[in-house]
Amino acid sequence: MSIELWYWPQIPGRGEFVRLFCEAFEIDYTDMAREQNADALVEHMHAMEGIRPFAPPYIVDDEVVIGQTALILQYLSDKEGHGSGEMELDLQLLQLQIDIADFVEEVHSVHHPIASGLYYADQMEAAFDKAQHFRADRIPKYLIHFDNAIAARGGPFVLGQQPTHVDTSLFQVMEGLDYAFPNYMKQMQGSWPHLEGLQGAVPEIEPLADYLASENRMEFNEDGIFRHYEELDEQ
Repeated sequence: MSIELWYWPQIPGRGEFVRLFCEAFEIDYTDMAREQNADALVEHMHAMEGIRPFAPPYIVDDEVVIGQTALILQYLSDKEGHGSGEMELDLQLLQLQIDIADFVEEVHSVHHPIASGLYYADQMEAAFDKAQHFRADRIPKYLIHFDNAIAARGGPFVLGQQPTHVDTSLFQVMEGLDYAFPNYMKQMQGSWPHLEGLQGAVPEIEPLADYLASENRMEFNEDGIFRHYEELDEQ
């Protein structure tokens, strides 16, 4: 039975982390709001009973409904047998996935530093100050952490030769940073060699390569999490 993925249809956003994992490991899923529309997503959320996800993305697997990207990926990984097979190590992978979620939230806060409900144009001055700190301190802090995690087993993936949900997510992070901060990432090239190696290795996963070359792979845009504003990438 196909997994139902519910996420906003017009942006890659957090839903793309789920798509990448499913595509890489050939997990059958239906991207519900892209097949229907955003209104269908809102209606579906409001119709749910019990403990509902706070926000998309979430998945529906028969009677199971799960929100939060990290938990979705851990659930699918366990169900489909794409973890390490060791509880302690799988928890460490989940830990890294939560670290990624924290970082993704910080990325979003660069262009929305005051409030997510305000337009970027309403908080540009604060965003400019935030971006300077983000480039100087937060990007290196997180990427060094992820680079060390890959280096621990020699790469190219976090578990060495075995790809996991963490690897597809780190790929999306690096692709997103290249889009949002191209000047900075070019200047810092070579600073995180294991991450850069992972960024090259993940697209070589055969099923994922087909997806990345297809029209189903949404491009980054200025409505999503990773946005490119020249003034936020000034060196």
